[in-house]
Amino acid sequence: MAGGDAGRVDRHVGDWREEALVFRAMRMEDVPAICEIEREAFTSPWTAEAFVNELTSNHFARYMVMMLEDEVIGYGGMWTIMDEAHITNIAVRHDYRGQGLGERLLTELQRTAVFFGMTRMTLEVRVTNERAQQLYRKLGFEPSGVRPGYYSDNNEDALIMWAELDPQKAGERA
Repeated sequence: MAGGDAGRVDRHVGDWREEALVFRAMRMEDVPAICEIEREAFTSPWTAEAFVNELTSNHFARYMVMMLEDEVIGYGGMWTIMDEAHITNIAVRHDYRGQGLGERLLTELQRTAVFFGMTRMTLEVRVTNERAQQLYRKLGFEPSGVRPGYYSDNNEDALIMWAELDPQKAGERA
């Protein structure tokens, strides 16, 4: 992507301010940037078609992007069914990892889930992904079971985690 990479190389802690972050609903024109982040973050990334289907055909789907200036630097998605939100995917662009942005993005997803009337949230995470599990525990998720062979790339198990959503805490983050 000619010219587009120059602004995001060598970013470090302190290069973003909370008030500079923008969270908004994912749009079709975001799909190429989302697919780039998918390829950076996952060994079995979702395709552009999968995201298009989520945005156009899945009435349970809620996807958002996290922007800094004019760049999509992260995204997250969930399905809101009855009173439960199921996180489908969440990722931050490689150059912005380790700066607390994943926590900020997940916090925004929780706040959005509460807005849509959700009282609980669930997700799956690789049993070997300790870093992600630490973040999820920090934000109230607790392990509740294992899905054997969940990940198709290596047949790794997934840890199922659940969190109760607190409307008052979600309101404090708004």
